[in-house]
Amino acid sequence: MVLGMGVVFLFLIVLVQLIKLQAKLINKYFPETTPKPSVTPVSSTSDDEQRTVAAIIAAVAEFRKNKS
Repeated sequence: MVLGMGVVFLFLIVLVQLIKLQAKLINKYFPETTPKPSVTPVSSTSDDEQRTVAAIIAAVAEFRKNKS
């Protein structure tokens, strides 16, 4: 039983080391490129926020009306 547990433990150690090696090799040959932040036009979020608040208020009012 101890021999079997030792074999499994060694296998897991080797597996972890191989995965770490694979990660290093992949990062070396295929580095991640960081995307350049694009300049986006400033949008009017106040309209969106007002619509969201209005929808929430209407939903709460409808819920309260149907509850009683």
